[in-house]
Amino acid sequence: MTGRIHSFESFGTVDGPGIRFVVFMQGCPLRCIYCHNRDTWDIRGGVSYTVDDVMAELDKYKSYFRFSGGGITVSGGEPLLQTEFVTELFKSCRSQGIHTALDTSGFTGTASREAVDALLQETDLVLLDIKHPCDPGHRQITGVDREKPATFARLLSDRAIPVWIRYVLIPGYTDSTHDLEAAAAFIKSLSNIENVEVLPYHSMGAYKWKELDCPYPLEGVMPPDDETVKKALRVLRIK
Repeated sequence: MTGRIHSFESFGTVDGPGIRFVVFMQGCPLRCIYCHNRDTWDIRGGVSYTVDDVMAELDKYKSYFRFSGGGITVSGGEPLLQTEFVTELFKSCRSQGIHTALDTSGFTGTASREAVDALLQETDLVLLDIKHPCDPGHRQITGVDREKPATFARLLSDRAIPVWIRYVLIPGYTDSTHDLEAAAAFIKSLSNIENVEVLPYHSMGAYKWKELDCPYPLEGVMPPDDETVKKALRVLRIK
């Protein structure tokens, strides 16, 4: 079995506990207007790897993340687009006692419930991006409906799989009081949330859009100020 992979990061520190070996999968069905990995969208891109290939890369850094309490994080792109491959990769990791984290939007696409269940059986932690808590805003930001990500979030809650929520704060798109309160209500309806992170919007990935000759949708939008970020944290906090 092979998977299409965009790149690796050997010393990730913001994608789960400890130092992480991060695998960025190629391909994404979402079209997020702020995406900083625009070059991962095309499933035909990247490089084909086997699970053994990835494990060989990971093995070079194993001592670092074991010492720090880290592990492997599979991100993207959207890893649920290649569910079976990620499942086999996580199986191999867990057989060696390596902590597994899945960084996802929760958009399961065409993956079957059985395939998603098989992956979750091998997953220790999910980093779940809430793109927008309301249907119109979710479609505006991602190009897809919110139904599948919301269903996936509830499945994680039912399965009691630990989740860290990530909420990207975009001025004019996700920072209104209404949106934050709706996101907070949804988060509090889930029983498995261990942490909530507010990620201030930034435009550092805009150059990738330009390299691909694509107009950047948020041209001119400035990052939120510190007070706006603090407000969002107060509303979204779970304790």
